Amino acid sequence: MSAARLIYLPLGGAGEIGMNCYVYGYGPENKERYILVDLGVAFPDMDSSPGVDLIFADIAWLEERADRLDAIFITHAHEDHVGAVGHLWSRLKAPVYARRFTANIARRKMEEQGNDQDEVHTVEAWPETVSAGPFKVGFLPMSHSIPESSALVIDTPAGRIVHTGDFKLDKTPLVGEPFVPEAWSEVSKDGVLALVCDSTNVFNPNAGRSEVVVGPAIESLVKGAGGMVVATTFASNIARVRTLAEAGRAAGRSVVLLGRAMRRMVTVAAETGIMSDFPHTIPPEEASQIPRENLMLIVTGSQGERRAASAQLARGKFLGLSMKEGDLFLFSSKTIPGNERGVAKIMNAFSEMGVNVVDDSGGLYHVSGHANRPDLQEIHNLVKPQVVIPMHGEHRHLREHVGLAAETGLAGVLAPNGTMVELTGNAPKVVGYVETGRTYLDGTVQIGAMDGVVRDRIRMALNGHVTVTLIIDENDEPLGEAWCEILGLPETGRSRTPLSEVLEAELEQFLGRADDSLLADDGKLSEALRRNVRNAANSEIGRKPEVTVVVSRLAQ
Repeated sequence: MSAARLIYLPLGGAGEIGMNCYVYGYGPENKERYILVDLGVAFPDMDSSPGVDLIFADIAWLEERADRLDAIFITHAHEDHVGAVGHLWSRLKAPVYARRFTANIARRKMEEQGNDQDEVHTVEAWPETVSAGPFKVGFLPMSHSIPESSALVIDTPAGRIVHTGDFKLDKTPLVGEPFVPEAWSEVSKDGVLALVCDSTNVFNPNAGRSEVVVGPAIESLVKGAGGMVVATTFASNIARVRTLAEAGRAAGRSVVLLGRAMRRMVTVAAETGIMSDFPHTIPPEEASQIPRENLMLIVTGSQGERRAASAQLARGKFLGLSMKEGDLFLFSSKTIPGNERGVAKIMNAFSEMGVNVVDDSGGLYHVSGHANRPDLQEIHNLVKPQVVIPMHGEHRHLREHVGLAAETGLAGVLAPNGTMVELTGNAPKVVGYVETGRTYLDGTVQIGAMDGVVRDRIRMALNGHVTVTLIIDENDEPLGEAWCEILGLPETGRSRTPLSEVLEAELEQFLGRADDSLLADDGKLSEALRRNVRNAANSEIGRKPEVTVVVSRLAQ
């Protein structure tokens, strides 16, 4: 039997921000026992994934080995770490472990997808551990922008791994647990084989700021506002939501929470005992009875999500409430790269209404939940691992983080999605590559990135669509003319004649020239009709549409 080895394999989250999914394995090659850390989602955009609801990591490799998967551990309750649990659990069927707040969210997601909530197990913080095959895993509390975020202390026969999850070095986080350097020194004192570490803010040269610093600035802004105040932030940032609510109450305003995610997070925080002192709020239906200058709304949609409360207010009304000239809208959040266009659209819509829009470009109203460059160096120095493996970041973040480790003499491994790293022995090494990709939730169906559905949708969006219908009689002759229906294309082109008529005329000429063998072969006939429509459309409107051909034959 071959010697046992310890492997690390990211299936999502390494080379992108979102869709976190990390595999650890121990045992003889091809017989390893596995654990999975996090099972998150990424969010679609209209350019690369139109119409898609959610994006998951492709877990096909792990699904094939699900009989050797001993557990799933969730570091915290952000969607990019827990969002896929309900959707993908049935393909893996391993017990899920999380701390109380996260477990509450995970159970809701399991229930939504018809899975057994009892498969989610609540775990206390370190030093409690969970045994899963050859692994022992403990949840080490760490500050972040959501309660009960934890690093994982993963003990294996080959040594200890510390998987940071998302974190910041905040000793006064307001909600949730603070960063305690002594705890990190304690778990690291006997040696750490690998530090698998958040890389999101590796390019930010300034030390991270505490959540406590934004409160006074927000309170001052809200007090000075004249009309209605609306603020948006990440719904999961319970500390910020409470800070906003407290600022509203301090200014003598009634506070309303708008958006399902916002209300759900506050409810879960109360149910789990994370936060028992949230300021009093009123239901949306009562807000219309209160003078605007005495009202503050805290709403979802800080990233420009088109169905969230912010976007709906920007389009007109939401639950009977609307923005007016002189109102204030505050973005107490950072715009995640890729969301700039959606956020700018909302800002401009409010501006056209005469609403005063305030964002965090001055750094007053938001602090990041992720460690900046000096904070990462501090963690490196506390843990002193044999190797640093950057994760949770785009490729450029991972590469920069390897360089940062090297600055203090630490070895680093650049391991984007699909890279299998062996950690056994004195030097880590890449031992293989696994094909990774994306799985799309399209309505209620999961589709693979290679299935062509999204690709075809993009092509239709870019090029438009034509449906050609032709009836063939018993003698293999056209029965009347072919007709065309167009979708997503100009009605007329260069000739000023309806495009459908131009295409039908082209097909009439083609069919008049077609020989008997072509008319008798559905496949060849359909391809010829498709080619003629695309060429005719290109001449008429400068675009080659997607074409669906329907050939119906009358029974002989």
